Amino acid sequence: MIPAAFTYHAPDSLRAARRILREHEGEARVLAGGMSLVPAMKLRLVQPEHVVDVGRIPELARIARVDGGVEIGAAATYRSIERSRAVAGAAPLLIETVGTVGDLQVRNRGTLGGSAAHADPAADAPAALLALDAQMRILGGARPRSVPAARFFVDSYETAIGPAEILASIFVPRTPRGAGSAYVKFANKASRFAIVGVAAVVTPDRNGRCASVRVAVTGAGPVAARARAAERALAGRPLDAESIARAASRAGDGVEFLTDIHGSAEYRAHLTQVIARRALEAAAARAAA
Repeated sequence: MIPAAFTYHAPDSLRAARRILREHEGEARVLAGGMSLVPAMKLRLVQPEHVVDVGRIPELARIARVDGGVEIGAAATYRSIERSRAVAGAAPLLIETVGTVGDLQVRNRGTLGGSAAHADPAADAPAALLALDAQMRILGGARPRSVPAARFFVDSYETAIGPAEILASIFVPRTPRGAGSAYVKFANKASRFAIVGVAAVVTPDRNGRCASVRVAVTGAGPVAARARAAERALAGRPLDAESIARAASRAGDGVEFLTDIHGSAEYRAHLTQVIARRALEAAAARAAA
């Protein structure tokens, strides 16, 4: 299909992009890699009057080590993240997660910030950003603001970004020394989107008990979210099969499970427990290693 008519803008600076978004507040959409927005426009699921292409803004593609972690520009591609030593050193979970996205062609064009801002319920990146306790840097409002990932993802295709705002970068804290992490998903064979995906970060103490844990689920419900009940069930417990299985059984608590052509709510509820157990087992094993 052909998109509805729109006006195309290609600013070369964040200031220019913000000005355009203010001038056309509520009528404009930001284009990064185009892997999500363009198909939606072709199907006329969204029909923006103005499209603001931020792909020519150099600072939005930067990846840099900063105190306490790594700063990733919103227009950094999945492929650039896969190849980044800064990201590998700070957050190996993110490397693992983006490596499961689509295929090489998609990863060459698709961007981390674009996926986060699109907030597809089946996207992989939101789970990793939640489990890593990422901070989303947003510009364009009365003042710059930093929103925790846990408050950034609001609902299906809805985030904390305002109509005249832009996601500029994502700060990912360094994963604690000694921690293990993993992203496991049961993927749609055609699209590789997650029917259910789980990201986990586990930090053991000296006695092999769980000192801290973060678990996030995507694909199961209308929005990616932290599995707080599973985290509480594992915190302070031995990182053995029994404790992990008990925690995984709580991973779906509070989730409004989706039903679609790929699976019923009951199927996703069961799958969430299975995938959560696998992610936690892998994270715990890597921590031990």
